[in-house]
Amino acid sequence: MVNVPAIFGSMVFNDTTMKERLPKATYKALKKTIDLGEPLDISVANVVANAMKDWAIEKGCTHYTHWFQPMTGITAEKHDSFLDPDNDGNAIMEFGGKQLVKGEPDASSFPSGGIRATFEARGYTAWDPTSPAFIRDTTLYIPTAFCSYTGEALDKKTPLLRSMEVLSKAACRSLKLFGKDVQKVTSTVGPEQEYFLVDKKYYEKRKDLIFTGRTLFGAAAPKGQELDDHYFGSLKTRVKEFMAELDVELWKLGITSKTRHNEVAPAQHEVAPIFSTTNVATDHNQLVMETLKKTAEKYGLVCLLHEKPFAGVNGSGKHNNWSMGTNTGENLINPGKDPINNTQFQFFLAAIMKGVDEYADLLRISVASAGNDHRLGANEAPPAIVSMFIGDELQAVVDSIINDNDYVVPGKVPMHLGVDVLPEFKKDTTDRNRTSPFAFTGNRFEFRMLGSTVNIACPNIMINTIMAEELNQFCDEIEAADDKEVAIKALIKKVFTEHQRIIFNGNGYSEDWPVEAEKRGLPNYRSLPEALEHFDDEKNIKLFEKNSVHTAVEVKARKEITLEEYSKEINIEALTMLEMAKQDILPAVSEYVKELTETALSKKKLSENIPTTVEEDLITTLSNDLVSFVKKIDALEDTVVKGNDIEDKLEQAYYYHDVVFAAMNELRAVSDEMETITARKYWPYPTYDELLFGV
Repeated sequence: MVNVPAIFGSMVFNDTTMKERLPKATYKALKKTIDLGEPLDISVANVVANAMKDWAIEKGCTHYTHWFQPMTGITAEKHDSFLDPDNDGNAIMEFGGKQLVKGEPDASSFPSGGIRATFEARGYTAWDPTSPAFIRDTTLYIPTAFCSYTGEALDKKTPLLRSMEVLSKAACRSLKLFGKDVQKVTSTVGPEQEYFLVDKKYYEKRKDLIFTGRTLFGAAAPKGQELDDHYFGSLKTRVKEFMAELDVELWKLGITSKTRHNEVAPAQHEVAPIFSTTNVATDHNQLVMETLKKTAEKYGLVCLLHEKPFAGVNGSGKHNNWSMGTNTGENLINPGKDPINNTQFQFFLAAIMKGVDEYADLLRISVASAGNDHRLGANEAPPAIVSMFIGDELQAVVDSIINDNDYVVPGKVPMHLGVDVLPEFKKDTTDRNRTSPFAFTGNRFEFRMLGSTVNIACPNIMINTIMAEELNQFCDEIEAADDKEVAIKALIKKVFTEHQRIIFNGNGYSEDWPVEAEKRGLPNYRSLPEALEHFDDEKNIKLFEKNSVHTAVEVKARKEITLEEYSKEINIEALTMLEMAKQDILPAVSEYVKELTETALSKKKLSENIPTTVEEDLITTLSNDLVSFVKKIDALEDTVVKGNDIEDKLEQAYYYHDVVFAAMNELRAVSDEMETITARKYWPYPTYDELLFGV
């Protein structure tokens, strides 16, 4: 039996541990930095570092690392031991404030988008005291920001912290309009994480899964997800055991893993935590993904986090449940029981509406990836068109304000299920819309476009910055007004009226929605190149620079990095396909054709009267397929060569999407056809049957 309260946060230098181990003055100073953003004195850092070291050594640690999130999409770490020889040649364990506050990892091999030259190797990591240190194995992990020698952000955390700071200031400023004096407003996130589990013995026989994270070839299994029997279904024994250990490992790290269940596709699952501050939630989500992979290995499983590991069944994403809360405990995205009279909530809702409408391109950009191109727009994820769902109750509020009509309260209707023993309960005033990219869900907005591998810092940087910009614009207008109450109501009506086009409460999967969205003037960027082309638009550069979240140099660098990564990922997929096609599939099918030929000849040799039409038809079909297959191999090879010669990153990304990816699909189509008529003993890879149903 696991004692959850006893193990929860046991590997985290959390508030409880700090209270126990730090002098009161040091603890108070550190809490002011964490809670209110006040600067940290080096004398405080020295005391914290020593206490952190002693605690870690007692837990069995020998090393520490500055843990950071470079532009690779994964985390990075360099381990240093606490060992420090004294003058007598003895070993002592040392760790001071300077080592805690600053590290100097080699930055030369991390993506920079031209911010620094390759020979300029120096980079800095800076301690982030707002995200607690933790222990994994025998190492103390210290969450840090990562910047270049000249000060530009080379990571995801730095701009996220900037965006949180500017949002806090803008929200605190806004609340003063309503007579409230709060010290800090924090954005919070609860990220749900989807993933697949496959048996390791099958994974190790699939080069495509090993090199790219998804199956580049594979005919559909006889059964997929059409019966809806996997969703919320009973957990298989090995999967349940894996999930049980996963929870324990996450709980030790202070991650509030709350929900676990089977997802829609076979072999697909989900884990979801309770919300926390956006910065901590981002670090935790990176840990969740890493822990998923490590824990799976113990059970002979492999965790796949790619957005679309299998064709024909749902891919994986994650839902970013975003909200805002004050240091006094108020949720600013909660409409309360009387939303028509909750002017403060309407004020913040108006800012969200205006921001999502004006910066829909940035929200789309924040979730753009090669993997997510497979999901967005399909009937498994929201469309690539950014819109907002607000539900019946808030729609009635918005309509009432726009049209100056009386607000009709929807009211909670009692639910009668027709069975006396079942309890009565009241139906919510609005349903959920699972097809909406940005949906209101009671006291938060659920941004559902994220792919399963994305670092959630990216979308939250966008949301925070957009909100800060809109709130500051509102404050500029209201603070200059003579009658602020009248001005606020007029502003809300104006914004609701001008930006109501962004609201769509209907079916995002319908064929009519893209047509309607185009009429409304909403952008529909179906692929990463289409979206990224707009990253450094003038309005976006202005947004980031005005709010001190990104410099123009940092924006252009991130655009360059993302485009280059996109082309490289598709190039790796194409090269993997070519290797599999030439070295494995072509010889395997040829060998099967040879067996069929020998069988037919043996029959004819035995007797001319024995029919060989089955073998002959298969030989003809497969031989023709092999001819087509070789042509498709040559065509793909040619496109890859040409793609590598394109220097402009945006042009190259478009080429890989429009030309290389199309050639890959053509090659796959022939292979998948051959798989369905080739004897299983000859097919060189585990099939979808085994991968999806073999756990």
